[in-house]
Amino acid sequence: MDNFDNQIRDLATSVLEHCRAIGWKAATAESCTGGLIAGALTEIAGSSDVVDRGFVTYSNEAKMQMLGVPAKILEVHGAVSEATARAMASGALENSGAAVTVAVTGVAGPGGGSTEKPVGLVHFAVATPDSVVAERRVFEGDRGAVRHQTVLHALRMVLARAEARSGTST
Repeated sequence: MDNFDNQIRDLATSVLEHCRAIGWKAATAESCTGGLIAGALTEIAGSSDVVDRGFVTYSNEAKMQMLGVPAKILEVHGAVSEATARAMASGALENSGAAVTVAVTGVAGPGGGSTEKPVGLVHFAVATPDSVVAERRVFEGDRGAVRHQTVLHALRMVLARAEARSGTST
């Protein structure tokens, strides 16, 4: 079954190739994408030598139980925040055998948005043992478009970290 377009497939392939070349295992911590990033990576044959695991942590309880996101972060900043994305990425690193993790949390829509956190808002974080890099994006479109753009951006962030580590770029 082929669930992903060529752009996602090509990016996932590049992520896997770069991680493989530098000996990195990868893990995902996903909320608004519900496992689509892990799904994109595992769509590629041979991905098992890179992909360690994926955490789908849609509820706050799952974020706390599976990734160790502190309740205080969720209370103060909310599930859709940079602080939560950073904690998710760090928690995935601590609770896996991965050398790189990517976390996403956002408002995919069509409901659930607010003035402060509009539909389309996504917070990203990529963690390695030495650092966590976070980004915030607001994507246009319906739920499917927001999730699609989120998968693309998450894969690009992981690829950038892997390229920086290996000293190459595409």
